[in-house]
Amino acid sequence: MNNNRKRLHPVRSVVLSERMPVAELIELRRSNLDYPAIRRPLTRGECVDIPRPCPWVSCRHHLFADVTKGGGLKLNYPDLDPGQLAHSCSLDVADAGEHTLESIAPLVNTTRERVRQTENIAIGNLVSILRGRNND
Repeated sequence: MNNNRKRLHPVRSVVLSERMPVAELIELRRSNLDYPAIRRPLTRGECVDIPRPCPWVSCRHHLFADVTKGGGLKLNYPDLDPGQLAHSCSLDVADAGEHTLESIAPLVNTTRERVRQTENIAIGNLVSILRGRNND
């Protein structure tokens, strides 16, 4: 039986023996000490020309997995490997132009109604930000 239900996986945090200053953490991220020959793109301009499907599953724009509010890992496509996705980057989908709710729902493995709710939340957040800027 094929179970398409989303599965949550706990995310384990790395425990450091002593706290590192933020500047050092940023430098550590930029240097990619684990993979010095492979530099992870830090801007949209750097990642546009990377072959698709995108290999950087930990990127916040990758469609394979999401991090929940509780720190868990939600696999949007639990039965697929990241390399099997037809569309792996939400920024690529956005660059393609306007889409209907029906065309977005399968990309994020959810329903049309949930996409509509997420869109309304995002629009509300943008309105709040713009109202805050106008009050300054």
